[in-house]
Amino acid sequence: MTQFDYASAAELFPSKSHYKSGRVSYRRFTTAAEAVRYAIEDMPAPLLRGSLLEVDEQRFDGIQIRGLYDAAAFPLARTERP
Repeated sequence: MTQFDYASAAELFPSKSHYKSGRVSYRRFTTAAEAVRYAIEDMPAPLLRGSLLEVDEQRFDGIQIRGLYDAAAFPLARTERP
C-alpha cells in the first residue's frame, strides 16, 4: 500500500443497506487511525464489507481498511475482537 497519513482527518461511511436501517451511521474522526480502529474493532464485522473510508480525498473499501489496520505503520494499539 502507498504512503498513508494516519494523522489526517477521516470520514467513515457504513454500507448503505445498514446505514438506512439506522444501526450504524456516518462518522467523522479527528484522525484516520481512529477511524480505522473503529471500523475494525467497534463496528459490527459484517458492516465492514461495503463501508467506505475517505481520507484526503482518497477512498478505501472494507478490504483496504483491514489492510490499513494490519499494516506495520498503524500507530495505535490493536485490540482485536475475540
